[in-house]
Amino acid sequence: MQIRIKNLLKQSPVGSCVQVAGWIRTRRDTGGFSFLEVNDGSCLANIQVIAQGSLANYETEIKRLSAGCSVRVEGMLQTSPAKGQDVEILASGLTVVGWADPEHYPLQKKRHSFEFLREISHLRPRTNALGAVARVRSRLSYAIHTFFQERGFSQVHTPIITTSDCEGAGEMFQLTAMAAGDGPRGAEAREFFGRRAGLTVSGQLQAEVYAMALGDVYTFGPTFRAENSNTSRHLAEFWMIEPEMAFCDLARNMRVAEELLTYLLDDVMTHCAEDMDLFDRFIEKGLLTRLRGVMENEFARITYTEAVDRLLQAKKTFQYPVQWGIDLQSEHERYLTEEVFGRPLIVTDYPAAIKPFYMRVNDDVRTVAAMDILVPGIGEIIGGSQREERLEVLTARMEAAGINCEDYGWYLDLRRYGTVPHAGFGLGFERLIQFVSGMANIREVIPFPRTPGFAPC
Repeated sequence: MQIRIKNLLKQSPVGSCVQVAGWIRTRRDTGGFSFLEVNDGSCLANIQVIAQGSLANYETEIKRLSAGCSVRVEGMLQTSPAKGQDVEILASGLTVVGWADPEHYPLQKKRHSFEFLREISHLRPRTNALGAVARVRSRLSYAIHTFFQERGFSQVHTPIITTSDCEGAGEMFQLTAMAAGDGPRGAEAREFFGRRAGLTVSGQLQAEVYAMALGDVYTFGPTFRAENSNTSRHLAEFWMIEPEMAFCDLARNMRVAEELLTYLLDDVMTHCAEDMDLFDRFIEKGLLTRLRGVMENEFARITYTEAVDRLLQAKKTFQYPVQWGIDLQSEHERYLTEEVFGRPLIVTDYPAAIKPFYMRVNDDVRTVAAMDILVPGIGEIIGGSQREERLEVLTARMEAAGINCEDYGWYLDLRRYGTVPHAGFGLGFERLIQFVSGMANIREVIPFPRTPGFAPC
């Protein structure tokens, strides 16, 4: 029976007959036999295969193997005398499943830049770093569902196509349908749903619907921003984790967000130790120390007003000038977490003027019950708020923002029929993986990055 290399290294005893399948990383010939390094993607480690010259296809096929070729190997697991590995496979048979022309296969035994690898996104997960990112991404996805399911949350699949702009920033991808038989230039655009619709920027508003019926819910799905930005922190398509909790205030909202973040860090460092060590050695020196600091230190808490005061007192010049009422920039957030507090920080009570209409207005009228979690190395990683449950206040906020309340009648109904205090937050999945892996560019932590002018595969 075929076994994954990750399981083979953990479970298979020396002397057992094993079968593995994977891709050749390297081949080295010496003294009438070959050393093959095979990787199947299940873990960072390769398994060394010794192919003896007595194998029937040694001269015709094995000596032609090169990086990228796929093979199936049968043989006996034996103790390896070489440094850096405990076991190896003495092959009794090797089948070439697929060839890779060494003259054209772009992944050779050398360091490739991440910029180059983006141009071959269909092959880049075969590299050590991007394979590790993929495994960490998978584990974090599993851990997110585990966290919420263990705490009684129900998952809700909110729509990808929506008629509501949650953020009100006008950065939605608008959808149109083309008349059958027409080409893209001559086609008559029409409203397929009878009204304007676009790709969602957030599942929050629809998640509120189910929170008002089920209590604690969460949504985890793709979101889209038609923002013409090519920074290392922005994507046109990304994934969001958005819990929404009924009968919940800002204090509990912050507590759940903090628990989620520390839970995920602990889980990935436990179950992806080898991949995390790779990131620590080759992507960001000191990464593991930084992440442990987040796990082991209680999050600091200050208000937005206090944060602005700290920034105004700073003995440094910021690219973006500081004054009360501005939206804090990454340089401000990182200064607070890295130089002032030296640990994660939760900033609360932001100016109402810079926050969306759905955030609950505080008693001072000029601020809202919002919170952002800031972490060293990244800045903001989670943003959330208590939602405005008062119909009159919410209606006034929407009108002030120029939102047509008739288009959001269903949302206002949640305040008409059994309204309750409720709260939630959003965690950008790619921002989380960027934080966990130390990757400088967010394009490296999603399988197929979509940015202005760039959409591979």
